[in-house]
Amino acid sequence: MDKAVRARRAARDALADIEPERLGEVLQDRLADASMTPSVLTLVSARALDGSVDSDHLAERAAGVQLIYEGLRLTRSLAHTEPWVGDDDSARRADLDILAADVFVSRGFYLLARTETADRAVEVVRSFGRDQTRRREPGADRGALDRSLEADVFVLAVAAGTTAVGVVPGDDLLEYAADLAREFDGDLPPPDAALPDAVATRVLALAGGDAAPPADP
Repeated sequence: MDKAVRARRAARDALADIEPERLGEVLQDRLADASMTPSVLTLVSARALDGSVDSDHLAERAAGVQLIYEGLRLTRSLAHTEPWVGDDDSARRADLDILAADVFVSRGFYLLARTETADRAVEVVRSFGRDQTRRREPGADRGALDRSLEADVFVLAVAAGTTAVGVVPGDDLLEYAADLAREFDGDLPPPDAALPDAVATRVLALAGGDAAPPADP
């Protein structure tokens, strides 16, 4: 199965029980149009190191990364467009969207809660809040601060993937992931465009060269 298809299915399955129905529809609609690049990067990072990794276990991690990104990306869009200052219909849609963003993030946390990347996922959200606050300051580099979200999520994705196969990523690998995200402006491209075969090769090389050993259980 195509990695993007698998990743999208895992993310949608993770939200299948959300009610009320209208909220569930909003969540599923956003996933239908989303780039699955963060979750596919999780898959690529794991399989670059161990092609026999359990698919279901890995797909759950990938979905967690994707859902956190979708929630924060939606929050960022709402903060920038301020739809509540428009008409009542816009405000009502925005209220539903902010609820959807909360559900995305909380369900993503749930999927990563028992993994080695749980604390890193929390830090992604904290960093996002700090960056969006700094964005309001005079002279702030808004583009760089906004793009920090993608950099942090790519780092999370690589960490979620490599730790799934028992490898704790070192600084060089995490910096590579962040730099990879910074190559893109605006919306992330689809995985096929964003993650060429060279990405897996680079992950393998960096993980082999500087990865820290897994912590004792």
